[in-house]
Amino acid sequence: MRDDVSAVVYDLDGTLVDLVVDWDAVAEEVAAVLGEGGVDASDADLWSMLDLADEAGLRPEVEAVIGDHECDGARNSTRLRRADELLDLTVPVGVCSLNCESACRVGLETHDLASSVDAVVGRDSVATRKPDPEPLLATLDALGVDGDAVFVGDSRRDELTAERAGVAFEWV
Repeated sequence: MRDDVSAVVYDLDGTLVDLVVDWDAVAEEVAAVLGEGGVDASDADLWSMLDLADEAGLRPEVEAVIGDHECDGARNSTRLRRADELLDLTVPVGVCSLNCESACRVGLETHDLASSVDAVVGRDSVATRKPDPEPLLATLDALGVDGDAVFVGDSRRDELTAERAGVAFEWV
């Protein structure tokens, strides 16, 4: 881990913990909710379904389905190696995730990490989601730091989020 930053922000799933979620089952349930609302989601992936839910005014119903699965997955998650380093950091620590905020908090609490994390921003905490920079910038704002931070993640989406926010990135 770099020691020349004033804060460290982590992605959650695949970085600090491994959520146990059957994403195919989640997508089927979300498609059913959208179908009940008259929205055809047959060719959409889960993230596109969120956009369809926004357009149809069904976001709360869709978020409830996804969030329930994510929270259950967080309760049953596995703690990953990078979580150990988080406990030793002396700079502010945040979590910026594509998972809902409540699932992030459940995962952190499940693995005794919550008291070491100063800010949590999930998919539902701000108006946009990664790779838009807003969630990461909101996390940094909550930590009280500017771009002098590193974002640690496990995906190209995370890397792109960091680039767009003007923040250093470190792969897991």
